[in-house]
Amino acid sequence: MDESRVRYGVACGSLDGITEKKSRMSFRKKVLKLSSKEIGARLFAGFLLVAAVFFWFSASASQAWAERLVVLHTNDHHGHPVAFPFGGEPAAGGLPARATLVAEIRAENENVLVLDAGDINTGRPESNLFDARPDILGYNFIGYDAVAVGNHDFDRGRRVLAEQMSLARFPFLSANVRTSSGKLLAQPYIIKRFKGFNAAVFGLTTVQTASITYPEHIAGLHFEDEVETARKLVPRLRKQADVVIALVHLGIYDTARRGSLRLAREVPGIDLVVDGHSHTKLDKPIRVKIRVSGAFVPVVQAWKWGLVVGRVDMDIFGDGTSMAGFELLPVNLPPDKGGFRAGRIEENGDLSASLEPFLRKTNEMLSEPITRVTTEITHRKGRTKGTSLGRLVAESMMWSARALQPDFAVQNSGGIRDDIPRGTLTAKTIHQVLPFDNTVVVVDLEGKALARLLEHMAVGAARDGKGFPQVSTGLEMEVETGSGRIRKVLIGGKHLDMDRTYRVATNSYLAAGGDGYRVFVVSGQAHDTSICQREALIDYIRQLGPRLSPLEAKPGIIVLR
Repeated sequence: MDESRVRYGVACGSLDGITEKKSRMSFRKKVLKLSSKEIGARLFAGFLLVAAVFFWFSASASQAWAERLVVLHTNDHHGHPVAFPFGGEPAAGGLPARATLVAEIRAENENVLVLDAGDINTGRPESNLFDARPDILGYNFIGYDAVAVGNHDFDRGRRVLAEQMSLARFPFLSANVRTSSGKLLAQPYIIKRFKGFNAAVFGLTTVQTASITYPEHIAGLHFEDEVETARKLVPRLRKQADVVIALVHLGIYDTARRGSLRLAREVPGIDLVVDGHSHTKLDKPIRVKIRVSGAFVPVVQAWKWGLVVGRVDMDIFGDGTSMAGFELLPVNLPPDKGGFRAGRIEENGDLSASLEPFLRKTNEMLSEPITRVTTEITHRKGRTKGTSLGRLVAESMMWSARALQPDFAVQNSGGIRDDIPRGTLTAKTIHQVLPFDNTVVVVDLEGKALARLLEHMAVGAARDGKGFPQVSTGLEMEVETGSGRIRKVLIGGKHLDMDRTYRVATNSYLAAGGDGYRVFVVSGQAHDTSICQREALIDYIRQLGPRLSPLEAKPGIIVLR
């Protein structure tokens, strides 16, 4: 054996073993030299890495298992149970077409809520003549989950509202209207249980109802502040549901200090606000920043009269919700109004057949011709200025109460709901123009009280324009824009006499203090003629002759710009 080779081999083997041993000893020394602080930092960094991976997988799993909720919403239906002429389209809207649309969406989606934000009542004669019975039946057929109580749902009085609630197979919701005994007038909320999650829906009614509704119809009711009510209720609902929806009849305005924007800003814990009242057509949600949290909540509204159905797609996770989509679905609108994008919606035949007897009876009652209209008589922009139709309505009250010799007449713009088209005029159209069951009333006012009435009228005309009074001949007034200060007033061509008693013709809604006309109640002596305002207008038009043209457009109230 070659010794050198053996020694070399042994030497090499020994050298490898010694080097490995020294290397392990060196690593231990380095570890021992680390401070406990450094060791803790490195362990914490490792923990954070593991936690980040865990939470990433958890979030991915949560999103992967998110539940989808589709919310379909309408508002301000206002007595439009069947298709009607709109924007050149002879048959727009209507509950039978809406029923088809809702059924199609339900067939494609497992979790669907169908909601309405209030004001089912007061619109076309096929609804008005039957106290909205066809509308309630249609909502039952569609399968609405809940409807908010709107201000116009008091138009027929509390007895009729109670009958409608009894007929409905859905709850009317309002958490802020109480009777004189302190009990809630309506159910405050619902909890809808879906597979995998619960949805809470609560209702609110605008506190404006107390001043803009016929006082006799809301006597003994108290309308609590919407925000204060919601602040108490929402925390309770959050314990019972994964998503909380406010179904409200509050309105959208140009400030977040009122209406549904105020609610969204001031009350945390709401995932979606479905609104009505202002007839606002929102092509996309309004994202309102919640004041206390800085988070955002969407507010939606779907125009009016069932012309569109709003659709909100919401994803519901274990720790919150997010809006996945929003669109307004037109219900047989003409193309220039956004309709017919995917073809005309067929009407549900069963529902159409159920509503047909109401149409037949309506046509029998209202088909008698009154006169021939040579030129359209309109109320367009009637809440911001005097109109030819407003003048016609005011003159009809003067004529019907002529035995009492009123000095002038005043009509609220909001009481006129449609135009008079050119062609044959029937009672059906008059019912659409004046859908409210008002009578003609003459109120005696002393000169000082009349001055307060004129000040109220002037403010309505000059400020936001939404309370512009429609007046007859006999009154001439000039007011400053913004302030509403009266610059000139003549009654019967003469200056106001504070010592004289004047007579003002109006409708029973204003005479009872509606729209803030409290001076009629506080300082006036009322004489109710018991003449229905619609009949007064029909009789006045008949006596004008076989042809009707717009009256002279001389304004009774001039706003100085």
